[in-house]
Amino acid sequence: MSNCPSKKRILVIDDSEAIHTDFRRILNPEQRRSRGDIDMLEEALFGPMQSRGACSSEPDFEVDSAFQGQEGVAKIRASMQNNQPYALVFLDYRMPPGWNGAETLRRLREVAPSLRVVLCSAYSDYSWAELVREFSDLQLLKELRKPFNGQEVRQLALKLTRDDDDNSSHAPA
Repeated sequence: MSNCPSKKRILVIDDSEAIHTDFRRILNPEQRRSRGDIDMLEEALFGPMQSRGACSSEPDFEVDSAFQGQEGVAKIRASMQNNQPYALVFLDYRMPPGWNGAETLRRLREVAPSLRVVLCSAYSDYSWAELVREFSDLQLLKELRKPFNGQEVRQLALKLTRDDDDNSSHAPA
């Protein structure tokens, strides 16, 4: 059995394809790192890094995409039914023409009340104070302003999914 941290499942709910691409680049640094000749030679000689038992000190993230709130909530429901819940959701405030971020969050809380969510937007149709009043648990809800800093996104994902290890279930108490 491996001591490597398992992949943390993250769902990005945003209507912009470019945002999904950004999150994948930020949360999967191995995908963006170009492999040099030495890396390829090492793999040819010793096999892929994962099969040699080595692992990174940071968890890998499996990033999934939904382009509308309805699709995101359906994916969260399916992930729980398949016993592969998401550890974290990055959720856009504005996603025309469907549900906005607040409505998506209301529906998401019905399905997964303890799932951590980071609300992301350059605009807000709701003030943060209004959202906090309605969705009062600040341990489960964070805000991230666009344009975001890649390092900030990665650190937020690491912190929020690390905390998830302490509370390994998303089922209601």
